Amino acid sequence: MKQIPNLFTLINLFLGATAIIFILQTGQTIAFINTEGYTMVDLPEKITWGALLIFCAAIVDFLDGFVARLLKATSPMGKQLDSLSDVVSFGVAPALIIYQLLRISYAQEANGLDISIVFLLPALIFACAAAWRLAKFNLDESQQYSFKGLPTPAAGLLVASLPLILHFTSTTINITDYIINKWVLYLIIILLSFLMVSNLPLMSFKFKDFGLKN
Repeated sequence: MKQIPNLFTLINLFLGATAIIFILQTGQTIAFINTEGYTMVDLPEKITWGALLIFCAAIVDFLDGFVARLLKATSPMGKQLDSLSDVVSFGVAPALIIYQLLRISYAQEANGLDISIVFLLPALIFACAAAWRLAKFNLDESQQYSFKGLPTPAAGLLVASLPLILHFTSTTINITDYIINKWVLYLIIILLSFLMVSNLPLMSFKFKDFGLKN
């Protein structure tokens, strides 16, 4: 019974790893048309599925803590395993979403297909900030029922929402130009990374027990 919460945590990790696979899958897509004809570029085909899997991982991430408290099965190992899973699901996977969106953004510019990978690597700053945030959370006992800085799952879900907005938004709403914009994406990296590593006090939805008082 005490391993049930850890099973949920491993499901979270599995979903995050699967999300990465979907996000990195590519296929030939028309990026833009110039005077010489069609320009082809590898763009992610299943990034939307990857984003949905991140949201599924968030649900499971909530359930593992809920079940652990319900069964009174919290443990130091479970805490470490939870953070390791969160790094993958809400750190690395969302960072790769930003990476792919940056690829799309640059691909729509003249000579964008020849862009150096150096301009895409800032996306990984998000993953580094997520890892830092989770390590700090594990060492700070004062964050057991409240947060300092933006929680990694919240930041990851904000990024995961971008492909979903692109997929489900009507074409009559010109929001694509804002989401697939390199400067907007760089701003998102800086803002969310800063919020994750900051000491800004935030409310937590965790609870000590199932009593009305707590």
